Amino acid sequence: MAVVIGVDGAGRTHRLRALAPPDAVWVTPDQPGVPSSAAAMVVDDPHRLDEPTLRALAEVARRRVPVLLGRRPTVDRPALAELDELAARDGVVRLGPLDAAGVAALTGRADLHVPSAGWPAIAALLASGGLLPRVQRRLTTVSPGVAEVARTLALGLDLADDVLAEATGQPPDALADALRTLRDLGFLVPGSERPVPAVASALLDDLAPAERRRVHARVAAALAASGADPVAAATQLRAAGIRTGADVFRAAGDRLRFTDPAAAIGWYADAVDAGAEPALVGAGQAEAAALVGLPVDPGVAGDTHRLALVAGAVATHDGRPTRAAEVLTAAAPPGPLLAVPPLVALGRAATAQELLTRALPAKGPLLLLAEAVLAAGREPAAAVPLLIEAAEAAERTPPAVVLPDTPHAWAAVVAVAAGDAATAEHVLGRALERGVGGPVGAQRHRLLLAWVRLRTGRYDTAAAELRRLGSGLPGRELLLAAALRAGLARRSGDIAKLREAWSTVEPVLARQAVDLFQVEQVEELAVAAIRLRRPARIAPVLATLDAAVAGLDSPPAWTVAVAWVRLQLGVAADDPARVATAAAAIAAVGPTSPRQRAQVTAAAVWERSMAGAVDVAAVLSAVDGLASAELPWEASRLAGHAAIRTADPAAARRLLEVARELSGVEQDRSGSGESKTAGLSEREVEVARLVLDGRTHKEIGAQLYISPKTVEHHVARIRVKVGATDRAEFVAALKSLLNS
Repeated sequence: MAVVIGVDGAGRTHRLRALAPPDAVWVTPDQPGVPSSAAAMVVDDPHRLDEPTLRALAEVARRRVPVLLGRRPTVDRPALAELDELAARDGVVRLGPLDAAGVAALTGRADLHVPSAGWPAIAALLASGGLLPRVQRRLTTVSPGVAEVARTLALGLDLADDVLAEATGQPPDALADALRTLRDLGFLVPGSERPVPAVASALLDDLAPAERRRVHARVAAALAASGADPVAAATQLRAAGIRTGADVFRAAGDRLRFTDPAAAIGWYADAVDAGAEPALVGAGQAEAAALVGLPVDPGVAGDTHRLALVAGAVATHDGRPTRAAEVLTAAAPPGPLLAVPPLVALGRAATAQELLTRALPAKGPLLLLAEAVLAAGREPAAAVPLLIEAAEAAERTPPAVVLPDTPHAWAAVVAVAAGDAATAEHVLGRALERGVGGPVGAQRHRLLLAWVRLRTGRYDTAAAELRRLGSGLPGRELLLAAALRAGLARRSGDIAKLREAWSTVEPVLARQAVDLFQVEQVEELAVAAIRLRRPARIAPVLATLDAAVAGLDSPPAWTVAVAWVRLQLGVAADDPARVATAAAAIAAVGPTSPRQRAQVTAAAVWERSMAGAVDVAAVLSAVDGLASAELPWEASRLAGHAAIRTADPAAARRLLEVARELSGVEQDRSGSGESKTAGLSEREVEVARLVLDGRTHKEIGAQLYISPKTVEHHVARIRVKVGATDRAEFVAALKSLLNS
């Protein structure tokens, strides 16, 4: 007659009743007798009939007695297969789930479609509240292994077959049979291995707390032993509310502690909640906390080697380079390599060289960084390519430690000291784009980016970066932020803001915890102290820098840098004697780079100008040299100081015009500076238009009454602002900006 195929609860019996002729004899597990003669037979639930009964039914069917068979999708015995083939001669009816309208028509509730997966019996039992007893009864008809698979699937995890088999104690080849049984029971969503939502809830409700913990523990153990991605595994455990997977949660924290430290902290907390020994997660928690900027408990138990490296990094972040150097030097490798940069910054070059020599033949980004910083202690300009190489190496193979400072930050600091702001900005952009150093690294990179922009005269964008920072800066960044605020206030001529900035400046200076690579930041803070008539904090800080320079055997670059600070202090205090002393110290150094030569020349001109001997040509030449060396603010101040000391009104006007051009104040007056002209000042727009007209630097200078060198400086700044890397890009960008 026909075969009706459907899982339990799909409505097989209901359909059989609709199709059965009135005179048909029913054969069921409750009525297993096979009639010797019948006009037709209806066989329901044949999977529950024994072999002799199935063979007898097949014998009757072979005599051409019509058979209407209602069965589950699985045919697992030859006798059933034979009966099925005989019954199917007149057709097969497959029962599927109801759609939402069908469920609503059956139960009066459309909201039961999703939880029931459309199975009619489940929807009806949900409406009446009788689902749990049915699920309990069905579980008694299957093996304990199948029941265990059902309860594990009810957790809603996406487990691989091998993990599911391990978690349920099933041989891998038995898992398919278990899933087939659950499908026949109507426990699975059609076409998937996911349990019907309402059935899953019933299965979990049927578990006693102790039994649920047992299921959770087996799943967690299987995931831990599987070698699966720990983050994916931990995510599944968390989603299922499983709190017994300590090893899985800890492994997830270990995986993410350097790439996503905030998430790692959460996984470590889950591991502890799940019963992990604190000592097993202590080092990872400390590493993640250090990268996020959270306090690290100094008494935490754990891997002492890793904790020592964290302590050294945190000391550096806190602005305590001496402590950092001590801790890292005493640590196991790579601690001594990480100690090299702070030792160089403190002027302890011999110790740094010894540690570096001892570390050989080590390889990798940490060795490159140590070698590059040691080279920077001799000559910053020569070290910039090495630091870029170290940064690129760290991007390819990120070190599995918390870094005291990133190679990118070192590259930026040294590049600025060498007068190479473009490189500094580029490498900081790479660091921010790639998330180098975690949240603490991002904070430092943004501050350094603001510093680069301050030093190159882009005060609006420097202020914008400063505003993006949150609170709770560590000590090293407090100094940098204080220097930025003081520098911005000084350049805007706002004494009120300078006084406001002093509330953060003075505590930083009081610590006297500075190193040589912060010399330009110290300059900003020290000048602020002079301007506010509070010089007491300056002498000890300068003494620290002097000692660091001496420890490096007085390299020209750093000798000039520290003497330049004293020159600027003399200028700020309007003290010709102090300026003369600083200028003499600078002149005594044999400069090795264009930046240092520009500072030597400018120092001599400043000394003469302070004494009233203003040589306009010499001043303009020195100003151009400072501007080319990416010291535009100092160039502006030199022109301004000379202007007020010359007795020639025409010369004074010319020098004041140059000072105004280089000061960048017109940018600040234009608001944010991020206008349709990419933050170009009025003068830069004038220069850009003349560049587009094809004028030479000399022709532009003659038309605008400025020197060709000043024009060159303007063009360089414009190129950086529009982001052009070659002349074609430069011209195209100017056309887009000025012709739009």
